[in-house]
Amino acid sequence: QLQLVESGGGLVQPGGSLRLSCAASGFTLDYYAIGWFRQAPGKEREGVLCISATGGSTHYADSVKGRFTISRDNAKNTVYLQMNSLKPEDTGIYYCAADHYMTTVQAMCGMRPKPSYWGQGTQVTVPS
Repeated sequence: QLQLVESGGGLVQPGGSLRLSCAASGFTLDYYAIGWFRQAPGKEREGVLCISATGGSTHYADSVKGRFTISRDNAKNTVYLQMNSLKPEDTGIYYCAADHYMTTVQAMCGMRPKPSYWGQGTQVTVPS
C-alpha cells in the first residue's frame, strides 16, 4: 500500500523555523516527483515547493522563495521541507504529495493534474 506520512508541524513564533518530514512507505520516493502543498483556513490548497524525481528541477511559490527549501534522504525514503523565517501567512495544513508521471515541477505545484498520492497533512501555526 502506497502511503505518505507527514510530521513535524506545530506552533512556532514569527521568525522561527520548522522542518516537516514526509515519509513514504510501499514505494521508493527516488522515482517520484515530490511536492509540498498547504491549505490555509478558507483558502484553496496551493503548491509551495515541488521537486523533480532527479532533484534537478525545483519550483517555489513566490511567497516562500528564500525561506523554504526541500531535501531528500533516499536512505530513509523521506523528503523534508525546511521552513525558515516563518510568517503568520504560512499558517495552514501542509501536505506532501508524490507522482511518478509529472511533466514539470510547475505543473505539479499547480496541480495540473492533481498528484496521485497524498499524505494526511500536518498543521503549522504561526500566530500573528
